[in-house]
Amino acid sequence: MTTNASAMYADLSLSLSEAGAGRPVLVLHGGGGPATVAGLAQHISRTAHTLTPVHPGWDGTGRPAWLAGIDDLAVAYLHLLRDRRLRDVLVVGSSLGGWIAAEMAVRDSAGSITGLVLVDAVGVQVETEPITDFFALDARGVAEHSWHDPDRYYVDPAGLPAEELARRQANMATMRILAGDPYMHDRTLLRRLGQVQVPSLLLWGESDRIVTPAYGAAYADAFGDGRLEVVPKAGHLPQIEQPEATFALIDAYMRELGDPSDQQ
Repeated sequence: MTTNASAMYADLSLSLSEAGAGRPVLVLHGGGGPATVAGLAQHISRTAHTLTPVHPGWDGTGRPAWLAGIDDLAVAYLHLLRDRRLRDVLVVGSSLGGWIAAEMAVRDSAGSITGLVLVDAVGVQVETEPITDFFALDARGVAEHSWHDPDRYYVDPAGLPAEELARRQANMATMRILAGDPYMHDRTLLRRLGQVQVPSLLLWGESDRIVTPAYGAAYADAFGDGRLEVVPKAGHLPQIEQPEATFALIDAYMRELGDPSDQQ
């Protein structure tokens, strides 16, 4: 089911897909758009109530001018949880979506979030592991840095329909506005993550060259209760390149979290 879910802001309307029943799970896509987490959300919806928004400005959706940073988006999604009166929420974020999830967790004064899964997330500054400048790469460079098997996933932009090329370019323009300066990180986020005490699983493709597994290890270590799991033969989007292994790790983590109703 897809609905337009208004947050607390009169000029912000969220395009939101919902499926399944059980623990609420907010699934946040990265710069590639909602298609990058569609299979992941579908899998999770077998055992949980998934909510998968399209970030404002992606795929032709509206973005109000005041929504100009990842922190703005994190606060908007926290208000969505509050407006829906959702508790015991698991937030799963891929790449840019992982950064949003981390920013939500450090701001979650209501305690709505009880679990985090970050998949090859950006968002922190690790001095020894700089984030690759995605905007400086051509299409072949993006494939080489993003995939374990770049030949399989490389797409020549010259072969794309005009509408699809325009969609991708518009998505990248929005990402530049929200995360272009400073590039793909908040300078203070790494040191603030220690206050997040909910169990936090960080999944990382072993071949990711956008943000390396060493970057992921530093990210995981910064959480109060974080751990890193590396997915073999996968790059920046292990949920696409190695879905079975990725889903198995998430399923095991959700079993560890348990059923919220059992804790009442």
